Amino acid sequence: MSSSHNSLQGRYIMATSVLINTYFEAAIIFITEHNENGAIGYIINQPYPRRFNELVAFIDSPPILLYEGGPVEHEKLFFIHRRKDLVPDSILVADNIYIGGNFTNAVQLINTGIFPLSDFKLFIGYCGWDAGELEAEIAEGSWEPTGGKLFD
Repeated sequence: MSSSHNSLQGRYIMATSVLINTYFEAAIIFITEHNENGAIGYIINQPYPRRFNELVAFIDSPPILLYEGGPVEHEKLFFIHRRKDLVPDSILVADNIYIGGNFTNAVQLINTGIFPLSDFKLFIGYCGWDAGELEAEIAEGSWEPTGGKLFD
């Protein structure tokens, strides 16, 4: 993108009827990165069929709802949160919403109850677009910008 005011970073897009009967049917995606290299986002309205503590590495953790973040790197966990004070190395997305950071530290804080469940969401996989792809998909009518709310 040639200018930052056209960026969808920190905004939401919604699948249109063009995507019915596809992986993205009815998806609402929070865009965490959008620049001249492409875009990254996470589906925020599709729960994953397993809970956090059902993943072997996190069996001693609370039964936290996971979200189907997208089809890319589906073997990895990603997290979006609003507690930079608790998670070192977080990256600001927009309006006090951060992505990533020290996940090991975050899990310890989750397990001890210090990191409130209302302040983060966990995702399996993500959605990714190469340079110009998201813009082309919006232009063809597959996605439309929409309002959304990641946290209550």
